[in-house]
Amino acid sequence: MKANNKIIIVALLIGVILFGCEGKLDISPISNVGADGFFKTESDIEQAVVACYDNLQEEGQYGFDYMFLMEIRSDNAFVESPTNSGGDQGNIDLFQVSSGNFRINDAWNSCYRGVQRFNTVLNRIGDIEMDAALKNTRIGEVKFLRALTYFNLVRLWGDVPLVIEETTDPFEAFSIGRSPANEVYTQIVNDLSEAISVLPNTSESGRATKGAAQTLLGKVHLTLENWSDAVTVLGNVSGYSLQPNFADNFGIANENGMESIFEVQFQGGSGSILDNSLTNNTGEGSPYPNQVAPVGSADELLNGIGSQRGENIPDNALFNSFELADLRRDASIGVLSNGTTKYAKKLIDIPVDDYDSDLNVIVLRYADVLLMKAEALNEVGYVADGEAFDLLNQIRNRAGLTDLTSTDLPTQSSFRDAVATERKHEFVSENHRWFDLLRTGKALEVMNASTSAFTVSDFQLVYPIPLSAIDAINDPSIFPQNPGY
Repeated sequence: MKANNKIIIVALLIGVILFGCEGKLDISPISNVGADGFFKTESDIEQAVVACYDNLQEEGQYGFDYMFLMEIRSDNAFVESPTNSGGDQGNIDLFQVSSGNFRINDAWNSCYRGVQRFNTVLNRIGDIEMDAALKNTRIGEVKFLRALTYFNLVRLWGDVPLVIEETTDPFEAFSIGRSPANEVYTQIVNDLSEAISVLPNTSESGRATKGAAQTLLGKVHLTLENWSDAVTVLGNVSGYSLQPNFADNFGIANENGMESIFEVQFQGGSGSILDNSLTNNTGEGSPYPNQVAPVGSADELLNGIGSQRGENIPDNALFNSFELADLRRDASIGVLSNGTTKYAKKLIDIPVDDYDSDLNVIVLRYADVLLMKAEALNEVGYVADGEAFDLLNQIRNRAGLTDLTSTDLPTQSSFRDAVATERKHEFVSENHRWFDLLRTGKALEVMNASTSAFTVSDFQLVYPIPLSAIDAINDPSIFPQNPGY
C-alpha cells in the first residue's frame, strides 16, 4: 500500500492490490492478490472495497501529506523545523515548492493508486453474484471515495487526468492527458449524486453514508458557487447533531461520534503506516501524535512514547484571534508548560508506539454542514436575522459565544466575513483552511498579510504537477506543467 511509485503510469497500472485493512470495517485482511484472479465472489468484493478505503490512510493522503498541503500551507500553522525531511515539508509552508517535491509526488501517486482501485471495483462488481442491495451500497461507497479523491486532486492541482475506467493496457496510460477542471467537477457531482441515491443513512463506523455523500456534494457546490444547489443538498443532511461539548469531537475516546460524518480510520498497535519494516507496509497506525508534537514534548504530551517532529505548530496569530470566551481555542490549541510553545491539540493522543496511534482523521463533521449552509444562504441573498444567522449562532453558542445579529452583521459582506472567521476557529488542524481561502478568493490577501518572509503569487494557488509525471507522459500538448513552475 505504501510503495513509492514514481510516475502516474505505474500508479494507474498497479491494479487493485489488497492489503490488511482497518478492523473497524470488520473485514479480515488478505495478502496481495492480482485483480484478474481475485474478483470472483462477494467476499472478494467486500475486501476490495475495504482496500479502497485503505487508500485514504496512505502517507500521501490523510495519513500525513494532506496536513501539509491543506493546513500548514495556510496561515494557521507552520513547520517547527523547516529543514526536516530534506526541506520538502518546510518548502510547502514557505511557498518554495518545486515539481520535484517528494510530498507533492507522494500525494499525486497515492491519489491515482486509489483511482485505479476504485475503477477496478466499479468495472468488476457488476459481474459478481451478490445481494443486489449490498452491491448497490458498495458501488455507492466506491463512487463517494472516487469523488472525494478527485475533489482533492482538482483543488490541489487544477486540471488533472480524469480516469474513470480501469486501466489495463500499459500503452493506453501514455495517452492520458489532463482534463479541464470543469469536466472533473462534473464527474465528481455525478459520482456523488449516484452515491446519494444508493447509500444507506447509517452504516458501520468508517463507511460512507448518504449523509457523507450529501455533505461532500454540498461542499462541491459551494466551491463551484452553486449556492442554491448547496442549500438544497445540505438541507437534506440528517441524522447528525452537534456535540454539546466541542472538545468531545476529538481524541481516540471520541471517534465516530454523533457529529462525525466521515472519518479515515486508523488502528494503533498494528504498526505505523510509515513502518517500512512491515511486509507490504500493512500497518494501520496513525503517525499524527508523534509527527505534530513539538520537539522535546514526549513526556508532557505522549507519555514518553516515541519521537516528536513538530510538523504542525499553530500560529500565534491564530491563537490570539479567538474571542476570549471561545471554548474552541483551548480545545484546539494546547500550550506546553513552558507557557509559549503551541501544539495541535486535536491531533495529540497517547500512541501505542512510535508513529503508531489509533487516532482517526476527521474529514467531515456536522458543524461543517451548518456553516456551509449558512454561507450558501447568505450568498443566495442576505436576510437580516434569518436562517443563516440561526445556523451561524448554533456554532457560536456551542463555543460559548453570544449570538450575532443583523446589528452586528448588517450586510451580506459582513456576514460572509463572520462565517469565514467561524470556520477558521472551528476547524483548526482539520485540513479546511487552505481550501477555504481558495474557495472564498482570499488566499493571496490573507497569506500576504500574514507574513513578510515571502510573497504568494497567483500561480502558487495550485501545486506543481510532479516532475516524474510530466517526464513520463512527455507531451506538453496534453500534459503541461502548471504555469510558473
